[in-house]
Amino acid sequence: MKIHCILLFFLFSVFFASAQKSNDSKQVEVACFAFYNLENLFDTIVDPDTTKILQEDFTPFGKKNWNSKKYFQKLNNLAEVISKLGVSSANPIGPAVLGVCEIENKAVLEDLVKNEKIANRKYNIVHHEGPDRRGIDCAMLYNPDYFSVETSSSYALKMPNDSSFASRDQLLVTGNYLGERMHFLVLHWPSRRGGEKKSRPKRIQAAKLSKKIIDSIQSFEKNAKIILMGDLNDDPVSSSVKDFLKAVGDISSISENNLFNCMYEKYKKGIGSLAYRDNWNLFDQFIVSPPLISIGDDYSTFKFLSSTVYNKSYLKQKEGNFSGYPFRTYVGSNFMGGYSDHFPVYIYLVREKNNDE
Repeated sequence: MKIHCILLFFLFSVFFASAQKSNDSKQVEVACFAFYNLENLFDTIVDPDTTKILQEDFTPFGKKNWNSKKYFQKLNNLAEVISKLGVSSANPIGPAVLGVCEIENKAVLEDLVKNEKIANRKYNIVHHEGPDRRGIDCAMLYNPDYFSVETSSSYALKMPNDSSFASRDQLLVTGNYLGERMHFLVLHWPSRRGGEKKSRPKRIQAAKLSKKIIDSIQSFEKNAKIILMGDLNDDPVSSSVKDFLKAVGDISSISENNLFNCMYEKYKKGIGSLAYRDNWNLFDQFIVSPPLISIGDDYSTFKFLSSTVYNKSYLKQKEGNFSGYPFRTYVGSNFMGGYSDHFPVYIYLVREKNNDE
């Protein structure tokens, strides 16, 4: 939070100095977009589709002994995080757009947004039921006071020569954010189950699909403002991200043929969004198209300002072998009563605006 305040103060100073020279009175608008892996947010109802791997686990009679008390405790925990995510004096409303993954269905999100801690934001939901074998999907929440949806669609991930493969769809939502057209791509690429190397082709295939979606948008909208958010199950330096998605971490390397990874500098500093075997990874990422990167001091439209891994102490395991790790809901079949096995992430964008507009 302190870093963001310094950055915002710097921008305010620049704009104020510019305004003094031009005799214009200017202010800055701040946009906050976030992403959160909600770690198996299932309801307690038995789904008739028994092909979903986790379906029977998350019931009162399943392996997790998942019941209404635990369910609503988890909803309350998640709502607490969302209520604080990205909130600052410059952005009191929190995230206007929030991408999520590992949700069972739309109903669990309807329960979540009704929670008293975030109900005043009146989040709307975009969700498409997908084919994932675990029974989990991606979705997007948005504050209708700031963003309006034009279209939404989902894209199935297929693996060549494997007709039985089924994973999360990639969710594309296009709409208007305070007068600017934006495209949000919410992702949850295939996991590293079976090992990073063995599972790598699945994430490369996912990256190819994401790039195909982006290329399609840019083919009819050259200067499209595209924001990718998601759990990629790969780091910013992984081949899927840098070679196939073509997301770079150096602003000076930005061109019309690549994207900018907002999380790269965080990764280089050793900051992660999840931990495994004492190693931190930054799988949860924001990646944006060039029109969302400022050239010089041009903030006449929304431009990327900063990124954050929201890793506050209350989200961390306090003791034991996993001390410092994200405080999760379950470890195996043991109910921990935490939040998620991932920390959420968010970005700030800014736009300068004349007071008399």
